[in-house]
Amino acid sequence: MIRSLALGLILAGTTATAQAQELLITGGPIYTGVEANPTAEVVVIQDSRILYVGAMRGMPLFEYIETIDLKGAALFPGFTDGHAHLDGIGWRELTLNLEGSTSIADAMARLSAWAEAHPEGPIVGRGWIETRWPEARFLTAADLDAAAPGRVVLLGRADGHAVVASSAALAAAGVTADTAAPSGGEILKGSDGKLTGLLVDAAEQLVARLMPQADPAALREAYRAGFRVEAQYGWTGVHFMSAPWKDIPLLEQMAEAGEAPLRIYNSVTPDGAAALIAGGPRSVADGRIITRAIKYYADGALGSRGAALFAPYADRPDTSGLMQITGEEIVPLYEAALKGGIQVATHAIGDRGNASVAQWYASALENVPASARSNGNDVRWRIEHAQILRPSDYGYFENLPIIASMQPSHAIGDLHFAPARLGDARLDGAYAWHSLVDRGVIVVGGSDAPVERGSPLIEFYAAVARRDLEGFQGPDWRPNEAVDRATALKMFTLWPAYASFRETELGTIEVGKRADLTAFSVDLMTAPFAAIPEGHATLTVVDGKVVYRAD
Repeated sequence: MIRSLALGLILAGTTATAQAQELLITGGPIYTGVEANPTAEVVVIQDSRILYVGAMRGMPLFEYIETIDLKGAALFPGFTDGHAHLDGIGWRELTLNLEGSTSIADAMARLSAWAEAHPEGPIVGRGWIETRWPEARFLTAADLDAAAPGRVVLLGRADGHAVVASSAALAAAGVTADTAAPSGGEILKGSDGKLTGLLVDAAEQLVARLMPQADPAALREAYRAGFRVEAQYGWTGVHFMSAPWKDIPLLEQMAEAGEAPLRIYNSVTPDGAAALIAGGPRSVADGRIITRAIKYYADGALGSRGAALFAPYADRPDTSGLMQITGEEIVPLYEAALKGGIQVATHAIGDRGNASVAQWYASALENVPASARSNGNDVRWRIEHAQILRPSDYGYFENLPIIASMQPSHAIGDLHFAPARLGDARLDGAYAWHSLVDRGVIVVGGSDAPVERGSPLIEFYAAVARRDLEGFQGPDWRPNEAVDRATALKMFTLWPAYASFRETELGTIEVGKRADLTAFSVDLMTAPFAAIPEGHATLTVVDGKVVYRAD
């Protein structure tokens, strides 16, 4: 950042109000996200709003305090992660992280090292995924017992839909081979009938009480870590999915105290539904933290075979996945949200899960006329993930309509196992971004961090390249479902703004809108695909304030 002297002759002149604080950004390509004027040379910010966007030549005269030289970096509307778990991102920084482990041996070596460094208490971690391990199997209790003998160990799979527990953990929780799996869950057993240690979806709750309860100071530190990581990646906002209802007051306090550098849109856990509906949408610190949505689950995840399918899994024909809830249970909850003006976001991954949610949405909308809804017809309900669809169900998204909240990195990770899980025919509706956009559906881009790494550059790359980070795509991974760069930009800027009811304030670089901006070292609109994930954020601006700047 440099004090502005060189541009003084251009900008000297009229005097702004004494309270105004102006910031000028120039020195690199600027993409506004506005179709009529897609690029600019300079952006001027006054306090939290955009004051001017356009050419340097002929720019009005401003009183200003400083200039930021982009030094060739590309500036965009602020990137918003349309689906992430802020608490999990923070805890990933503070607990055992198995992300990127290359084998069971590698993961267990990390566990052993952590156990040695932390000799007391339960060990909690997450981030492992077996799909590219040479052993080609899930972790087991036996693996954990050998790496950390006698310890209570709980290691979550990367997708968050399965946990492997050590023998000590299973014993402490009272889980045995005779324990019945709860509805919507599975307790995996070997061919000998003994527990393997893996608990899927609802069965994870059997060991939940063993998780250390974070004290308020540790929880606050986890959120600080989450904010820090997201700002460094270049995110200016996060749609916080499954935000714990008990944590909402803390987040609001942090915002009021100036400890929430990013814009957070909360979709809370179901235990907060009644209170949120009764009290209505919440907003603090000039909209820095907004809570106006509820997150529900319809099914599980594809990797752990919990996603609900109409037909059995191709690689395990004894199961077609797990539904987490029934229409009889959920439709009345949807109707209550409609009447209370609260947005609904429902997790659905499998084709049966997605079709069920779409039908339940249709039923609720039919049962509650617009005159009885707080928002009339402007409900903006979402399906989170919308991963595997029957093409015949695209019409629900187009006609109800439903916002499809999708995470492009899932497609470039899942391509290594989804064909085996689904078979070729079901890939026609898998990760179908282009097909949905073609029908006018709003597709919100997100990362699902900490399930995925959480980088906006990886997500943008995945959306336009539809290849993994090594450039691999596989046979007929439906390359036509990739989107163009202009669409990908909307997925992370304007469309998340729409999905959070803020498109008049956020999502494009326009005069009068809030000054949320992201700059990357790589020009997303012109760089070769392979160069995109190699870049990094250089600048993150929220409400006109720099919250991150690369050295």
